[in-house]
Amino acid sequence: MTALNYQNLARQFWRDGYLVIEDFFDLTLMGCYQQLIVEHFGSSPEFLHTDEFLQKSATEVIPWFPQKEGVDEFDAVENDHRLKALTEAILGEGWYHLYCMTMFSRQGTKGQAWHQDCDPEEDENRFNVNRLVYTADITPEIGGQTLVVPGSHRRGTITVGDVNEEFSDQVVLSPTKGTLVLLHGHTWHRVRPVTGGYRVSTNYRCCPKGTPEGITDVCVYRNMRYQFATSSVIEDRLLRNAY
Repeated sequence: MTALNYQNLARQFWRDGYLVIEDFFDLTLMGCYQQLIVEHFGSSPEFLHTDEFLQKSATEVIPWFPQKEGVDEFDAVENDHRLKALTEAILGEGWYHLYCMTMFSRQGTKGQAWHQDCDPEEDENRFNVNRLVYTADITPEIGGQTLVVPGSHRRGTITVGDVNEEFSDQVVLSPTKGTLVLLHGHTWHRVRPVTGGYRVSTNYRCCPKGTPEGITDVCVYRNMRYQFATSSVIEDRLLRNAY
């Protein structure tokens, strides 16, 4: 691919709250990752979250943390000098890698409802960044397209309402194999249902210097706040909005 202008890309990220770069990663490497992912998950893996979370969040994604299990092949993306340079252009010096998480959605699952990965009400200046790597195409036949609302990382907490509402200013992303998508943790985003085959992406999540490692423990949906550490709904936003 052509040389990257990191500062221009960083400005685009901060304007929109997300960034898409096609053909960022070598296709051979992506093929290797895809094979490892499929071998790990098989055809019908089990969900790890509670029934309450699955119902309220309209989220059916199964995580895997390959680096924590010693799958060293996944270090290649983390150590990519271009990815490091781009991340530093966006976040500044002292940013850190949080973890690598592969997300698998099988055929017939709901995808993910509208949410923010971390809570802007806690501190709008503390957030995570998702660095999403696509090892296979997201196609109309498969579904699972990512929806984002440009600039929503500057709007504060996501509004209360239908968890799968179609927003007039939403953008639909259909990443192809080798694509890199960067997403601000406060940006409103969701994933459409997976209608065919299965969907995978791998998230090399990171944070700016000084951000707590547990920044993504509380996730904000349009209908609730959910805490992963306790596997519990800590706020029913629909109920609160009714008063």
